[in-house]
Amino acid sequence: MCKHILNAQVSIRSPCCKQWFDCAQCHAESKKHELAQSMEMVFACKKCKKCFRKDMNEFDDSDEYCPHCDNHFVLEAKEPKARLEVEGEDIRKDARMIKDERVKGKEQVSVWEDEGQAVRLG
Repeated sequence: MCKHILNAQVSIRSPCCKQWFDCAQCHAESKKHELAQSMEMVFACKKCKKCFRKDMNEFDDSDEYCPHCDNHFVLEAKEPKARLEVEGEDIRKDARMIKDERVKGKEQVSVWEDEGQAVRLG
């Protein structure tokens, strides 16, 4: 799972060390050498788990899809952004006073209100 690109659809095999990475930044973080440039790329689709090659010299619109499962792997990258949230009281800590209106409880009926019980009592 790539921490740089949240919607990575394929893994890329680096031509220099023959290992799989989700993005070039993942390669740079784990290896000390530069990523070798190559016009023939090897991809592994994360949807169908099959590998395929693409020649970047002849790359067109139809090559943006996995040839095995038609997964669209050329997408605009979604990168994680820092968020600042205000912490409040957590309802999960003490939820005794919260009543869920969707759950119906048993109706409380006394012995004297139930007609079947009154006959048995005498």
